[in-house]
Amino acid sequence: MAERILVTGGAGYIGSAVVAQLLERGYQAIVFDDLSNGHRAALPAAAKLVVGDIADRAAMDRVFSEYRPQAVMHFAAFIEAGESMRHPEKFFRNNTSNALTLLEVLLAHKVKRFVFSSTAALYGTPEKTPIEESAPLQPTNAYGESKLLVEQMLDWLQRIHGLRYSCLRYFNAAGAAGEQGEDHHPESHLIPIAFEVALGKRKNVAIFGTDYPTFDGTCVRDYVHVADLATAHLLVLEALKETERLMYNLGNGQGFSVRQVMDTVRKVTGHSIPAEESPRRPGDPAVLVASSRKIRQELGWKPVCADLEAIVRSAWDWRKAHPNGYERNP
Repeated sequence: MAERILVTGGAGYIGSAVVAQLLERGYQAIVFDDLSNGHRAALPAAAKLVVGDIADRAAMDRVFSEYRPQAVMHFAAFIEAGESMRHPEKFFRNNTSNALTLLEVLLAHKVKRFVFSSTAALYGTPEKTPIEESAPLQPTNAYGESKLLVEQMLDWLQRIHGLRYSCLRYFNAAGAAGEQGEDHHPESHLIPIAFEVALGKRKNVAIFGTDYPTFDGTCVRDYVHVADLATAHLLVLEALKETERLMYNLGNGQGFSVRQVMDTVRKVTGHSIPAEESPRRPGDPAVLVASSRKIRQELGWKPVCADLEAIVRSAWDWRKAHPNGYERNP
């Protein structure tokens, strides 16, 4: 009998890539998504979609009663760090409070495994890079804090209720995996924004901060292919059958500056892609590169697509096939 996995936020960018891999590997995938940021069209036909809000306790209870999932993978969250510094209350309500509602339902229905899509933004401005899991947790934005609070809740629920859980901390998901590509409205991520310039949908790309203490003055980030992230989620899902808690960073172990990413996009698209220098955004650390040595050693995970140009090219191929992104949800 195939295992039933409930995927909250499963119609989103990373969630849909995970759903596709779950189905490929013989799981049943039940997606619970309010479609505020997700897309029906991102989901494979074999996925079961239930439209709803995880803030709705009664709706969650109905889903758990009907489908009786054996594990939950939680992606539903607001993700824009910059916005979190303007409206922190929005992030604590959606990312933290709603996660608690989900966890209460999970406990009530005696589901024992929980995979949490966390973030390496928990580390704030790191003391050294690449960042390891033992580094201090000191978020510099409300988005990171909203995720850290969930990790702290999970620790207590494991101790008291025996909930088996994994927290996966990663930075910049990028690239496309088959039919699963990146399509946010409005778009705020560097690579898809640069594509919009190449497609004539905007005039230029804003570079937020050019005076950081990096080799070219712009922020340095770790980019991980979305398919590699999905693979890691499935690995920990299985590993939780034998382990109480797993905490892993996911990264390529190398960072690329904003200017390097821009140059790569120009090469892949053949477009000049003008850039406009803008002030720093609050809460943006200079360098964020995650060490994934621990999950490589313990679970054998290894990025298959670690080359920046290959990551960008996969995303560009998807964007050319979907110049307007997914069809909007009816």
